[in-house]
Amino acid sequence: MYAVIDLETTGLRTSWHDRIVEVAVVHLDEDGQVTGEWCSLVNPGRDLGPQLIHGITAAEARRAPRFEQLAGHVAGLLRGRVLAAHNLRFDASFLLAEYERVGVQAPIDPADGLCTMRLASHFLPSAGRSLHDCCRAAGLPPYRAHSALHDARAAAQLLARYLTSAGAPPPWEAAITAAAGLPWPPMEVAPVVPVHRRTAGHREQHFLARLVDRLPRLHEPKGDAYLNLLDQALLDRHISSTEADALVATAEAFGLARVDVEHLHRSYLADLAGAAAEDGVVTASERHDLNQVAALLGLPRSDADHALQSAMNGSSPEQGLRSNQWSFAPGDMVVFTGAMRPPRWEWEGEAEAAGLLVGDSVTKKTRLLVAADPDSMSGKAEKARRYGIPIVHPTAYRQMLASLAKPTPAR
Repeated sequence: MYAVIDLETTGLRTSWHDRIVEVAVVHLDEDGQVTGEWCSLVNPGRDLGPQLIHGITAAEARRAPRFEQLAGHVAGLLRGRVLAAHNLRFDASFLLAEYERVGVQAPIDPADGLCTMRLASHFLPSAGRSLHDCCRAAGLPPYRAHSALHDARAAAQLLARYLTSAGAPPPWEAAITAAAGLPWPPMEVAPVVPVHRRTAGHREQHFLARLVDRLPRLHEPKGDAYLNLLDQALLDRHISSTEADALVATAEAFGLARVDVEHLHRSYLADLAGAAAEDGVVTASERHDLNQVAALLGLPRSDADHALQSAMNGSSPEQGLRSNQWSFAPGDMVVFTGAMRPPRWEWEGEAEAAGLLVGDSVTKKTRLLVAADPDSMSGKAEKARRYGIPIVHPTAYRQMLASLAKPTPAR
């Protein structure tokens, strides 16, 4: 009878190339009873926009199906039903735009559906326009805002209240009849699995666990390419999901099993310990950094202690396998991507004040890309990965900027 929808998007306008990043559909029968629900994240093929609002990370969305893969299934959920949403005009415009991108003229028209926001003026005259205000005025329980499924459930409960108040038949009976006859074009339903948001506290399996187990290790694993990639990944002391995938792919391409990669990780740690112990003094900050890197590499803290002790004693047999280390200097070009706080222009001003060049787009001359989400799927991020340009989080970049401003002490 009814298909109540809600979307999370990268922004507010389809004309600005904003896309859907999450879609949810809740089915109601003629009495307002829930008969089914469905939800999935959507890979928008671009940056995710205001992530502080919708809370979806690129690590989640990048593994979700694209809309063209979901289009047939979503059409099946809407076909023959009255489309409803809170601010239906907004959701309908995004659905129409997504279907147009895949060459489908979807029979979606806000005038033919039910907008729980507009209907509130009749059923809840004292309520504000927001879904939260309408639900509160209707005496409905609080819900998790800016989650497509929770918002769709809340809108469905609101519509159920309207149905109870309206009685039978409802004043929009003509819309029910019209929806049953809307001519949806035939569409293939691809066999895709919906991807849901991660639960709070979810932790991904360490990427080492995805590598093949084999003993013994190679006599001398050829790890230059792997270590170069690891250098870039660890610039911000965080290994993003995209970087973890790249490390696994590189290890597999060079025939490196888990034991080989663990050996390379220990050699990497030994190099860091050697750099920390070079002046004969290991600060608390340097020790903390070693422990942090060890944890990121899937190594126990005892390995960091051993690497540091060996470096202080001048005996580090696994040291020296790293190739040229990445460095950052005045005159380098930095590019920014994603919605940031404070505003982008403040970040760019700080970069220029530190002697860096700020680029509008990523080129082979770009030294660093600063991304609000290091797993970003923006065009800038995709180009940076193609060119082998490091991508770091703004917090780590700011630390790098502070180090860049400090004069290097003479040895």
